[in-house]
Amino acid sequence: MSAPDNFPQAIVGLDSPYEDFAVATKSDTVDLPFRCRALYIGVTGDVAVLAKDNATSIVFKAVPVGVLRVRTTRLMSTNTTATNVVALQ
Repeated sequence: MSAPDNFPQAIVGLDSPYEDFAVATKSDTVDLPFRCRALYIGVTGDVAVLAKDNATSIVFKAVPVGVLRVRTTRLMSTNTTATNVVALQ
């Protein structure tokens, strides 16, 4: 039995609570299951993500534990040292 949704009419926006999540598996070729609104970083490190153009990657250096508010479709394996990453949508 699923829990009832007490806020079915809530408008979803970029500042809304996250409604979906998935383990973010590092890969240089495979996308995340969805374009995330943020990444939760479980263990600090560098985070390389694919930019909006789906061709350019960028590395965020020394990301602390917590939420990195970045929209991306891929968590790159190359140059990512952070672990226990969860994609949030």
